[in-house]
Amino acid sequence: MTLPMNDAELAAHLADYAGRLLLEVRASGVFTEKALGKAGDSTANQFLVHALREARPEDGLLSEEMKCDGTRLGQKRVWIVGPVDGTREYGEGRTDWAVHVGLAIDGVATIGAVALPGAGVVLRTDQPSALPEAGRPLRMVVSRTRPAKEAVEVAERLGAELVPMGSSGAKAMAIIRGEADIYLHSGGQYEWDSAAPVAVARAHGLHCSRIDGSPLVYNMEDVYLPDLLIARPEHAQQVLALLAA
Repeated sequence: MTLPMNDAELAAHLADYAGRLLLEVRASGVFTEKALGKAGDSTANQFLVHALREARPEDGLLSEEMKCDGTRLGQKRVWIVGPVDGTREYGEGRTDWAVHVGLAIDGVATIGAVALPGAGVVLRTDQPSALPEAGRPLRMVVSRTRPAKEAVEVAERLGAELVPMGSSGAKAMAIIRGEADIYLHSGGQYEWDSAAPVAVARAHGLHCSRIDGSPLVYNMEDVYLPDLLIARPEHAQQVLALLAA
């Protein structure tokens, strides 16, 4: 496999290729639903880790499916990978799952790609597109299994419709794709859940922050990053004000 040299091209290439591998694993039909999720995680992780170590041997690496040895903490550039974001949805045969390949530079999610293999789409930082018009009423993506209390309350105050969806990457990309306007999460996440989606969302002009308005910081020793807000810029301050109240 010939790997592109540009960071954004590399992220998009790897996310797309990993997504294709995952579709092949699912199409094999040899796994039960639970085993399929584990097989997909393992296959995608092995590919992404090996490819990134070959293509960017000097960079740090953090993957959801790889034990961290701590060496990334002293590095300026760190790749943050979610091999299968939405393992449950992947195992269930749904389309709302994603592959995340992001690059944090000095703690900022800067470059990345989010593949939505079930939809045949890869969204990337180097190919931003204009945002579609906002919905009327507004639409807020939330967890399909456990919508966050804060999100439900803010949606009620805004008169927004709730749009249940699986993976965090799928939710964030739904705003870029014109399927939603706000993604508010407060139920707990990790760096690999949001690094690539945040990089892509920012490149498309979306607001990205913690729910108190503070910056999202990556490549921390504790990789737990419990909340985030991704929204069209014209709605972000209103949502933050409602949260503060």
